[in-house]
Amino acid sequence: MAEAVIDSGAAQHSLKRVIGRRVLLLFVVGDILGAGIYALVGKVAGYVGGALWLPFLVAFVLAALTATAYAELVGKYPQAAGAALYTNKAFNIPFLTFVVAFAVLMSGITSASAAARAFGGKYLGEFVTLPVMTGAFVFLGLVTLVNFAGISESIKVNVVLTVIEAFGLVVIIVIGIYALLSGEGEPARALEFHPANGAFLGVLGGTALAFYALLGFEDSVNLAEESKNPQRDYPRALFGGLAVAALIYLAVAFTATMLVDAKTLTSSTGPLLEVVKVAGLAFPPKLFALIALLAVGNTALINMIMASRLVYGMAREGIVPKVFASVHSTRATPWVAVLFTTAIAAVLVATGDVGDLADTTVLLLLLVFALVNVAVLVLRKDPVGHDHYRAPSWMPALGAVVCLVLALPITGRGADVYVRAGLLLVVGVVLWFVNRLFLSERERSS
Repeated sequence: MAEAVIDSGAAQHSLKRVIGRRVLLLFVVGDILGAGIYALVGKVAGYVGGALWLPFLVAFVLAALTATAYAELVGKYPQAAGAALYTNKAFNIPFLTFVVAFAVLMSGITSASAAARAFGGKYLGEFVTLPVMTGAFVFLGLVTLVNFAGISESIKVNVVLTVIEAFGLVVIIVIGIYALLSGEGEPARALEFHPANGAFLGVLGGTALAFYALLGFEDSVNLAEESKNPQRDYPRALFGGLAVAALIYLAVAFTATMLVDAKTLTSSTGPLLEVVKVAGLAFPPKLFALIALLAVGNTALINMIMASRLVYGMAREGIVPKVFASVHSTRATPWVAVLFTTAIAAVLVATGDVGDLADTTVLLLLLVFALVNVAVLVLRKDPVGHDHYRAPSWMPALGAVVCLVLALPITGRGADVYVRAGLLLVVGVVLWFVNRLFLSERERSS
């Protein structure tokens, strides 16, 4: 959920275009699948009861609106950098561009922190009894070590974990199919709608949280500069990847509610493990717990890698203090940036539960998405000399409104989520002004 930042006007070299549509499709699907569905199925059930598939469906439809904006912008500007690049081109306000980039950065750290809290719950409890906080901090330490080891090692681990987490979801879907064919479970429970705060607010709150499970599709914009034909392939891969991920999530959500009652799902820190334990189709609970732990680990690893590299990139470009651009002499990794992002993650883990941290991630990215939806309309005045996908104007317009509505407190989001998101952005603002002050002092002294 983190994006690179580049100077769109100063890029002198292009990356090699080697990625085809199928690889793009797999990347989108792999980037979406992760800790969200493993950890938050139960939390979503708390908003709507047995019909927990409904918020996931609505979240998919709403994510598709914003996806149209990304599809058009990637076609117009097939470069890495994502939301920061589009904001810069549309508004040309350096500080706003920085805030967008920093919001994306912090959303990656909050997502990793949510994953750490999920790691310390019931899935880990299958192997060892530890306080959730202790398990979360041990996990964060392991992720930091892999991040520090080097990008090559980190990417290899990521590829393996992506395959494993997808396999875990396939297991749940197979359990669901077997249950239907054998007459087990209660399919009618998937139609039981018991919203905690009324139908509209219940679905709205559940959708705002389910949105977390669909995040990641926006990261695929960073492959635009390496795609063979981004104008043609990217929109198809983006919408196709979203659709595949949505179908997987809907099948998992339906299976979960069919086999486990909403109350049990809501109270569990390992909701899909509850499904495995009651399934007629035997699958070792410990093995599934291990798969879930690895899936959660993959989400955290991806986000912490990208967050540390984004801080490093900002420092190298002189956007934040240069100290964050320090590279370790033997591992060749941005060790100061790694420590900085890990320290923030540690504070977040200590001050929020998995639901609140996931909600903070969603809040930060909803604000970014709203701006991207506006940017695509603003940039219609900037035609380019090649064909590209053009979103129906009503879709990004509606996408911007939807994102802002989902960011409002009416979704049931607690005040602490807004405070947390605000404080994280304040950290960025402080770094921005400290760096500007330092540069001004240096210019005066020279």
